[in-house]
Amino acid sequence: MDLATFNALPAPEAASAIRPCADITPWVDDVVAGRPYACRDALLLRAMRAAGDWSAADVDAALARHPRIGERASGTDAEARLSRGEQPVAAQETAARIAAGNAAYEERFGRIFLVRAAGRTAEEILANLTERLANDPATEALVTAEQLRQIALLRLESVVEPA
Repeated sequence: MDLATFNALPAPEAASAIRPCADITPWVDDVVAGRPYACRDALLLRAMRAAGDWSAADVDAALARHPRIGERASGTDAEARLSRGEQPVAAQETAARIAAGNAAYEERFGRIFLVRAAGRTAEEILANLTERLANDPATEALVTAEQLRQIALLRLESVVEPA
């Protein structure tokens, strides 16, 4: 949808339109409350600032809606469609190594591995996963939140087109 349409939507419909970007209610509410936006850059700036306040609980709640890296999101909802368009297809050996890395990551950190997959190859994702397994839990929590912010903003850019 274009920015003018987003600006004109009733608040519940505007919230529904952007919730697939990041299912974090305070973020969605803040972005919707900032309307009307004069330009898409103003929207993205507001969204970026609102994402800076995400708590660990916010991130964990949003992660519950993300598929594992290397797994295709199922379903027909907007979030599943966005996710399917972000992850690259991996060769069988790389896919197996990502699956093993996912298991090690979940064992170490107690949550799924999340990375902004859009624009990255499967090999780059595997390298990122391998590197992040060495992080301490506090550092990894910060990295995960930043990856979620990047995903949310990229998705928002695809949901709300320039005027």
